[in-house]
Amino acid sequence: MAEPTRTRSGAQAIERALAVLHCVETADDPVSVTELAQQTGLTVSTAHRLARALTDGGLLSQEARSERYQLGPVLVVLGRKAEQRLGYGQALPALEGLAASTGESVNLGIRTGSEVQVVLDVPSSQPLRFDQASGTRVPIHTSAMGRCLLAFGDDVDARLTELDDLPQFTERTITDRERLREELDTVAARGWALNDEERNPGVRAIAVPVRDPDGRALAGIALQGPTVRLTDDRLDALAAELHRTAADVAPMLTGHRTPR
Repeated sequence: MAEPTRTRSGAQAIERALAVLHCVETADDPVSVTELAQQTGLTVSTAHRLARALTDGGLLSQEARSERYQLGPVLVVLGRKAEQRLGYGQALPALEGLAASTGESVNLGIRTGSEVQVVLDVPSSQPLRFDQASGTRVPIHTSAMGRCLLAFGDDVDARLTELDDLPQFTERTITDRERLREELDTVAARGWALNDEERNPGVRAIAVPVRDPDGRALAGIALQGPTVRLTDDRLDALAAELHRTAADVAPMLTGHRTPR
């Protein structure tokens, strides 16, 4: 009869360890145990125990003088293996070609819960540009890639229900779920999504899905830049270029599966 308790206890330990790891990942600087505890809601002793276990496993490393934690060397190895096995390394040249032909910054992203995580990025060569670095996470409802991932995923209504709150970033941000559902219908019918200054004033992004053989979105590819360049008269042509790139990239991402 104690098995469910043990199972839950094990799952809780993993969830807590992931929370600590995510806290360090998203921090700009090394993090102290106290900061880990505050940001994860754990006690200091629990945060310390988990941080030490992650450090022993190489997932975190600890600075000798400050005793603060940062990402560990094992993640470098795991990241390189994942990039190779999931096909992201193979996809990069196609994204570089897209950035060169359009003059805009390019991202490839995947869905992680209520966020989009940028996996690959190619900065624009333009002096006036907007870049989104690899590893960055953005709220899915404010992301052109995010809308593609939702619109071309499984059970759109269920995915919308599962989303966290939809915070407002600019006066253009869609924060109403019914309106967001209507926008996803538009994306599905049109084949591409537009983020029109909904997260950053003066910045637009246009995205298309990278789809598996069944039509589900494996990832999203986006072009982003200042509104003065991503004008309405360019959108259809840019969408066509994005679709060509997505078709080239799709066979490379065979190791990735859409989250259920």
